[in-house]
Amino acid sequence: MQEKELLEKICGLQKSSIAPIVEQRYLEFQSFKGRAEEDWFCELCFCLLTANTSSEMGSRVQSALGFEGFYNLPPKKLVAELKKAGSRFYNRRAQFIVDARRHFGLKEKISEFENDREAREYLAKNVKGLGFKESSHFLRNTGSDNVAILDKHVVNLISEFGLLVERPKSVNARNYCAIESRLDLFAKKTGLSHSKLDLYLWYMKTGKVLK
Repeated sequence: MQEKELLEKICGLQKSSIAPIVEQRYLEFQSFKGRAEEDWFCELCFCLLTANTSSEMGSRVQSALGFEGFYNLPPKKLVAELKKAGSRFYNRRAQFIVDARRHFGLKEKISEFENDREAREYLAKNVKGLGFKESSHFLRNTGSDNVAILDKHVVNLISEFGLLVERPKSVNARNYCAIESRLDLFAKKTGLSHSKLDLYLWYMKTGKVLK
């Protein structure tokens, strides 16, 4: 399969019944620009919960605990509530969430950076539990457009369609930006931001449009 075929498939989806669903999800992301710091912190915790698990699980736990649980529960109680809500790796996730409390105010902090990728660099270096992928996930979910979320589904798909010379054994800090640069070129051909393109690519691989 070739890049041209993937481009045709994306263009087809933009004219399909999936397009309004993607647009609605995108508008939800954009709405975060006007939302409170508490919502941003809650979304940060969601992204900490989804690493190596699933968006569905993260959403379920986020709904169960909300800001009050994420921000105010004592560590031991937080562990118990994460476990009760079905979170995997609940001990480690609780540690990440407790540590993340010192970063409350990320909405304001992110606004200080000149571009999305500088903001991602900051997040990946300073928030425990966030690598490049989940930092990108958080930024996309809070309204940024210019970062790629290179999860296994997306990387597998773009490899299948020949955007990468070979599928990397893993995506890490060393090769993330190189893979993203390749996807930058493809995004320009589709006329889509990374935020929308990711939703279409993820749909092609999973049949779902999730945050």
